[in-house]
Amino acid sequence: MREEERFIRVLGRRDVLLLAFGAMIGFGWVVLAGTWLQEAGSLGAILAFLLGGLLVVFVGLTYSELVSAMPRAGGEHNYAWRAIGPVGAFVASWAIALGYVSVCAFEAVALPTTVGYLLPEYEAVYLWTVADYDVYLSWAAVGVVGSVAIAALNYFGIRPSAIFQLIAVLFLLGVGVLLIFGTFVGGSTENFRPLFAGGVAGIIAVLIMTPFLFVGFDVIPQSAEEIDLPYRLIGALLVLSVVLATLWYVLIIVGVGAAMSRAELAETDLATADAMGALFGSQFFANLLVLGGVAGILTSWNAFMIGGSRILYAMAESGMLPRWLGRIHPRYRTPSNAILLIGALSVIAPFFGQSALVWFVNAGGLNIVVAYLLVAISFLVLRRNEPEMPRPFRAGRGPVVGIVAVLLSLGLAVQYLPGMPAGLVWPYEWVIVLLWWAAGIVFMFRMDVPEYSPEL
Repeated sequence: MREEERFIRVLGRRDVLLLAFGAMIGFGWVVLAGTWLQEAGSLGAILAFLLGGLLVVFVGLTYSELVSAMPRAGGEHNYAWRAIGPVGAFVASWAIALGYVSVCAFEAVALPTTVGYLLPEYEAVYLWTVADYDVYLSWAAVGVVGSVAIAALNYFGIRPSAIFQLIAVLFLLGVGVLLIFGTFVGGSTENFRPLFAGGVAGIIAVLIMTPFLFVGFDVIPQSAEEIDLPYRLIGALLVLSVVLATLWYVLIIVGVGAAMSRAELAETDLATADAMGALFGSQFFANLLVLGGVAGILTSWNAFMIGGSRILYAMAESGMLPRWLGRIHPRYRTPSNAILLIGALSVIAPFFGQSALVWFVNAGGLNIVVAYLLVAISFLVLRRNEPEMPRPFRAGRGPVVGIVAVLLSLGLAVQYLPGMPAGLVWPYEWVIVLLWWAAGIVFMFRMDVPEYSPEL
């Protein structure tokens, strides 16, 4: 590859950590916290996130070792390609690509939902009804504008995206600190009851959401060719970002659990915002938290636009997708066509209405777990087949980390199957998955892939 066709290494330690942390936070903590508490109870929800965080830490350790050994754009695309061949690489890449695209689509729906909390009467010009939800043009337009803005931000370079991420994450953290402070001002330990709800099934129902909520640490491997740090440090920052995200979600559960009773949670659409208002006794603070949610939407959206465009770029560069998706903009050094494609898909998402929020969480979650599984398998295969491969960051001496990551990923993937408590819903969620993979099969049979080369 010619030098003018390469990415540029400009991301430092702070950029990398904020990119991954902001990706994992998103908007789910605003809209779904009440669901977590109702499904599993306060301690049950915390336990589910600790278990989910543990899964992601083990998977993250396998990523950390592999990204230090293969610091190339595309992350799992390269690991699976080197370990299990082009078909395995395609499956891992196409699966995580749906995860990234589904997050971008989720945020395009979440943004107008959040604006609706601040401006409850802004819906105008009825379009149609999807899954019992009325879609209005003014509502969808907010998501469309957000999609265009995020795509434009990423189109014009990685540095503007990193600066934006810094500003938005700092605001988000400030709002989170205020929520926790509020638990000492207006919270009550009585509201934590019941500590557990729904038994094991309740915990699993929350646990099954965690892959989607934690996805984002893997944006670090996707942008590896744009990181200007020692390779060992990249792996360590990846694991640290997962730990920080786990802590964030646990603190949000504590804050919301202290603020509202189970009965009150059943009556709210945005539990975390209403909890903030209840803790301080003011709608102002509720609206402030919603603005924090907007910041979370934008940090996640920004990060997944980066990650999604890089995985599509890597697939195109290796011959798995049309070559035009592998174009690097000569001036801005971004995968411009891949960014435009994801932006276009995000523009469409708001027209499916608010019900699509849950569809994207679950459909994307299944594919994310599939990618995690294949990365863990690649970790084990490369440990066995290439023991001398340079690994600046090592996830333990033996294969234990990889084996645990495989077992946890398999156990979680099973929960999405029909008949399981958290199985995907027909038709909406399965249709998203089936259509995506139908297109994937077409590309898979047409791909023309050379042998993997370890050289950049």
